[in-house]
Amino acid sequence: MQYNWHWERLWPYIINTEPQDIVASANGTAVVADNGALIIEPDFGGERQLVAEYDQLVVRDGDLIFQGDTIARIEGWRFGPIAQGLWVTIEISVLSLLFATLLGVIVGLMRVAKAQVWRNLAVTYVEIIRGTPLLVQIFIVYFFIGTVFDLDRFTAGVAALSIFTAAYIAEIVRAGIQSIAPGQMEAARSLGMNYPQAMLYVIMPQAVKRSLPALAGQFINLIKDSSLVSVISITDLTKAGREVVSGSFAPFEVWFTVAALYLIVTASLSFAIQRLEKRLAASD
Repeated sequence: MQYNWHWERLWPYIINTEPQDIVASANGTAVVADNGALIIEPDFGGERQLVAEYDQLVVRDGDLIFQGDTIARIEGWRFGPIAQGLWVTIEISVLSLLFATLLGVIVGLMRVAKAQVWRNLAVTYVEIIRGTPLLVQIFIVYFFIGTVFDLDRFTAGVAALSIFTAAYIAEIVRAGIQSIAPGQMEAARSLGMNYPQAMLYVIMPQAVKRSLPALAGQFINLIKDSSLVSVISITDLTKAGREVVSGSFAPFEVWFTVAALYLIVTASLSFAIQRLEKRLAASD
């Protein structure tokens, strides 16, 4: 198969210098000052609009201006759809990671609680979430729960990823807690600590250290799973890649770039967690 590579087509979709329009904020009259600055004098008083920097002036001195009219253009660096999609992916991943970790720790603690009702609730949640596909859960959260609570696409995507990932984090937390010798809890209780204090100050710090490798893998899975939110029209990195392919006619270049960006994000997270593991090990 012969394929002509066109990497130059890709750069405008990552970062470009296309001119950006500067629009009038109110109805008024254009005044060009001696120093070249453009001033929009509003018709009915109010604050004047000053445009001191521009590359192209669209209006002339004395022109009548209406709100929203383009009055000047300025050249500047601007992120393209791939870079914007990468930022959306990072934003969704970070928020989902935070909420999933919080919910996962809570459910994990419920899994080892003394009360049977809490354990049953946690097991039910974990089994339901782990037993159904993430894609189906995204549709349920967006079309059903999102409709009931009037959630936008972004919020629904974060909620679905958080709920899904939290079930796996809960099992990691449970395994980490149960890997600690029972004598640790007994020793803490004998020193006068109550159950929450012993869990917070004695058990959880040790469980977190042991669970970090598994948590790192789950966090990386979350970043990769975030590509599924594109099915509810969130323009993340994956959806941006699909849109760019149709406009650039460079499918291989686009998808290699998208894959490389995902790899950079996941590798950065993996490196950060490895550094954290080393610091925690050195503190022992």
